Amino acid sequence: MAARSKARKRAFQIIFEADQRGTTPAVVLEEWIQHALTDPRQPPVGEFTVQLIEGYAERATRIDELIGTYSVGWTLDRMPAVDRCILRLGAYELVWGEDTPEAVVIDEAIQLAREFSTDESPAFINGLLGRFQSLKPSLRR
Repeated sequence: MAARSKARKRAFQIIFEADQRGTTPAVVLEEWIQHALTDPRQPPVGEFTVQLIEGYAERATRIDELIGTYSVGWTLDRMPAVDRCILRLGAYELVWGEDTPEAVVIDEAIQLAREFSTDESPAFINGLLGRFQSLKPSLRR
């Protein structure tokens, strides 16, 4: 697995853990960093993972607003937690990220859904992120 794919996977796991614990991704990120410093079995948290978490956290309210607005028939609370967290990460990187091609962002989100979610989730995530891609200029604010 490529380094950036691993970084995205770790960022997703941090966002998911924060969602499940009812805390912020920044708190979980700091715990993961400290754990890696004190346990040699834990890999360090890389710079790209930190960048993704910090970028998402800075825009979390807007990202949830976008997901809620454009996910037809699904509220954030009703959505599977895994899908919600994959979409949060994918929406951040797709709309506000500058250094990754849009197709790569969507493909990576689909891969996370295949690994961690239901059989229907990859199509749902592909459709919603594809919508964000087409509306990208109007979504930034």
